[in-house]
Amino acid sequence: MKLLYITNGITGAGGLERVLSVKATYLADNLGYEICILSLNEKGKEPFYKFSDKIAFCSIDTTKSKTMYFSGIYYAVKEFDPDIISVCDDGLKGFFIPLWIRSSARIIYERHVSKEMVTQLRKPSFKQKIAFLLMDIGSRLFDRFIVLTCDNKKQWKSKNIEIIPNPLPFYPDIVSKLDCKRIISVGKITRQKGYDRLREAWKLIEHSHPGWKIDIYGLVSDDCKSLEGIEITSINIKNPVKDIENEYLSSSIYALPSRFEGFGMVLIEAMSCGIPCVAFDCPCGPRDIITNGEDGFIVENGNIEQFAEKLSILIEDEQLRKSMGEHARRNVQRYDVHVITRQWDKLFKSL
Repeated sequence: MKLLYITNGITGAGGLERVLSVKATYLADNLGYEICILSLNEKGKEPFYKFSDKIAFCSIDTTKSKTMYFSGIYYAVKEFDPDIISVCDDGLKGFFIPLWIRSSARIIYERHVSKEMVTQLRKPSFKQKIAFLLMDIGSRLFDRFIVLTCDNKKQWKSKNIEIIPNPLPFYPDIVSKLDCKRIISVGKITRQKGYDRLREAWKLIEHSHPGWKIDIYGLVSDDCKSLEGIEITSINIKNPVKDIENEYLSSSIYALPSRFEGFGMVLIEAMSCGIPCVAFDCPCGPRDIITNGEDGFIVENGNIEQFAEKLSILIEDEQLRKSMGEHARRNVQRYDVHVITRQWDKLFKSL
């Protein structure tokens, strides 16, 4: 089966790029799919994550003319002649691809972000309301519209929606010993990720836990260049690393202070390493992934004091930390790449 992915980019260090590398590689190497990935303005650039050597890549240059997006995809589809087209473009333009490509291929849409990631939890502007209306219309043009969580599904009115969560990129043979005085968090330094909230929570309990520290792995966004209000003595900002698995394995607690998410890939990564998580109950993802009180804690969104309390509980109770870590490791197996990719294979074949 020939499968064409259409996405904005694969050279970044984000969750979409990571998921696509895992999923496409498995489909190509293990299930015999012939895959081409089409991205924008990335000719000659290397992907941040590793993709199978069996996968072909195509890049459209839209720097001189935005119309190249449409004509470039048109001719790429004509040349590759796919059986299935999967659109992973979260922008408005991606919603209307079925209207102007001429192909017998079945077309699906993969939504990797929540609407909160567009509005930034603010009241939608008039422009955003119009965009959401057009997206709701466009979502019905696809043979299937795929979202990641139950919360994501509630945001759309289409009847063609199906939930397929992200797959685990790894499930290590070893687990964290959970004896290192280290809390880890992974993600770009933005308002969305809520590291200012983590700082406020940590300030409440830092003095009670000498030797403990928080390491955050993520690039600093333009709106957080100064890092004002984020860095304190025992919170360290570090650059993203490709072998993040090793950093999880040398940590004891995962903290997700995000205001909103699309899924929360980092949660399942940490849990696969046997690490209990503390996360705000933000839209969308944490409540789908964490079983509160069993493999981690779900905290009322924005409740800084409660977040600090749950971190303290895991720091002080080693037996609970290890018990939750064991449950996390077991519960997260439902996101195993073999399980999730078989769902995609079943969907593609059914179409």
